[in-house]
Amino acid sequence: MNDKNSTYLPADKEHPKSFSSSGFGIPSFDISQLSLDSIPEYILNLKLIEKHRAVPVSVRDNRLVIATSDPDNISILEEFQFNLGLHAESIVVNAEALDLVISKLLEEDLDQLALTEEDQDLLAGVDAVEEKPQDYNESSDDAPIVVFLNKIMTEAIRKGASDLHFEPYENEYRIRFRIDGMLHTVNTPPVSLGPRIAARIKVMSKLDLAERRLPQDGRIKLKVGQKTMIDFRVSTLPTLYGEKVVMRILDSSAAKLNIDILGFSDEQKALYQANLARPQGMILVTGPTGSGKTVSLYTGLNILNTEERNISTAEDPVEINLPGINQVQIHPKAGLTFASALRAFLRQDPDIVMVGEIRDLETAEIAVKAAQTGHLVLSTLHTNSAAETLTRLLNMGVPAYNIASSVNLIMAQRLCRKLCPKCKEPESIPQEELVREGFSYEQLANRPVLYRAKGCEHCTDGYKGRVGLYELLPMKKEIADSIMAGASSIELEAQATAAGMVSLRRSGLQKVLDGITSLSEVNRVTNH
Repeated sequence: MNDKNSTYLPADKEHPKSFSSSGFGIPSFDISQLSLDSIPEYILNLKLIEKHRAVPVSVRDNRLVIATSDPDNISILEEFQFNLGLHAESIVVNAEALDLVISKLLEEDLDQLALTEEDQDLLAGVDAVEEKPQDYNESSDDAPIVVFLNKIMTEAIRKGASDLHFEPYENEYRIRFRIDGMLHTVNTPPVSLGPRIAARIKVMSKLDLAERRLPQDGRIKLKVGQKTMIDFRVSTLPTLYGEKVVMRILDSSAAKLNIDILGFSDEQKALYQANLARPQGMILVTGPTGSGKTVSLYTGLNILNTEERNISTAEDPVEINLPGINQVQIHPKAGLTFASALRAFLRQDPDIVMVGEIRDLETAEIAVKAAQTGHLVLSTLHTNSAAETLTRLLNMGVPAYNIASSVNLIMAQRLCRKLCPKCKEPESIPQEELVREGFSYEQLANRPVLYRAKGCEHCTDGYKGRVGLYELLPMKKEIADSIMAGASSIELEAQATAAGMVSLRRSGLQKVLDGITSLSEVNRVTNH
């Protein structure tokens, strides 16, 4: 640090709120006179600065000079020494002046995240909030937060993320994206900015800024380019160290409703299309949250969406907008449930109805009735396999004869990550191990080349995009008879497999043989 920027003063006289330097034998310093540009960039560890409320101001004779208002705290010197590899010494400064310098440093760090020209082209702007909470005054101090969030949201769209997580902890603040089903940390802003980030998101999504004790839900509309609007579904959750915020990106324009790219085998594709062509009955899609059920159902609806058909859907939320289809957003607090929406659909001269999820007996009974009275019904359940869906309906209270007479097809699915075609590399696995994994000797006879993830600049950890794994269980007479006889899900699955059903596991192994994904990824997805 240059002498012209160093003004040593008796801290106990000039700044009464500082520690007295004379009590420690440590020089004092008027940090308000410090030029931030004079601090060498390589010693500015912002994480340590915020954690210890201390600022390294210069390096003199290979010793790090640290400005602190608490010279009695030896751990400050020790941690800076460890992280920067320099011996450290303290100078005493006024606490309030020090806080002001730290705030400037942290905000300068945010300013570096300003939007590039490419970002500005992509991010045309966020819709204006009509009414802001009265206790929130957006000032120029919040400009860096606005820029920072715009940058984060733009980056999430560009990377194809499905969710954004803003997470406060005791000593860190973490922002993660869910990309291809996996969470990745993308930024760790200072902890002190957590409340301001949460407040800004709540203002954008028109939530109650003063309410920090209860969860809240809202939405943000983001204009991308000239025509495209992207919805962010926002959820806040009070945690021990502040409000965690999760954004779900609902981008209709990104959904590719093409049956040829979902991941069906030729036989599975033909079976799905054949059941979509039936005039009545029920098609059920099952799997955990985030397994791609909505896209599979909408791909079917897209095939059925013609001028001659009246199609209505009840969803929570409406994730993909399809012209020509009557879409209803469920609103349980107002009394608009899946059951009440489905009951209303039946008075609207429908041909095809889709119910976002069968959650209870009432919804299941109305769906069965619709399927038995000349309508094609599509819906989802949360079960692990196709066979378990049948026993789930029985456990809900749906009579076995109604299940056997109304259900046409059950489709269980998962999503697994696809190997990056630019960097995937061959993997050598002993034949005996492959057989234990479920491959047959017939499949291995031609010595297929299997691949594993490597990672490059074009992908995330060696993977790019996802593909579906499917098992399709049609309601054949033998299966219907077994349901009427009270067969368990294990017995039903064994019977369906014997009749030719391809399981989720076998579907995944085939994609390994085809070089689409890796064996480790299929093991992860199928819990093998």
